[in-house]
Amino acid sequence: MTKEIEEVDVLLVEDSPTDAELTIRSLRAHNLANRLVWVKDGAEALDFIFCEGSYAGRRPVLPKVILLDLRLPKVGGLEVLQRIKSDPRIRMVPVVVLTSSKEERDITESYRLGVNSFIPKPVEFDTFAKIVAEMGYYWLFTNKPPD
Repeated sequence: MTKEIEEVDVLLVEDSPTDAELTIRSLRAHNLANRLVWVKDGAEALDFIFCEGSYAGRRPVLPKVILLDLRLPKVGGLEVLQRIKSDPRIRMVPVVVLTSSKEERDITESYRLGVNSFIPKPVEFDTFAKIVAEMGYYWLFTNKPPD
């Protein structure tokens, strides 16, 4: 079955329904989630990005930004990041790691693999919502990507 998606601003890769809902709610509150796709594990993220599996046959539309958790089932976030940044067709898409990890090795490895930003998830809802909104506004409106 092909999932048809015309345009994508944000690809949210998050296995936690609570964290996904908080992220989506914050982006929607600032009109930043009109064209958001949420995938729940690393394998689904790769299928979406590379138009494989249940996304085979869809028009290869790249998101403006990928919000990527590191602790994912099936395929981990660092492997997803490595696959994105090693493929010349999609390596220019900004990837923001939004994760509960604050481990130095995760930060270092993310930047070594080419992440554009690493944001530890704040515990407090209001702080989390503010950071997501600011990050969304920056990547969707302030940042100028190559054509």
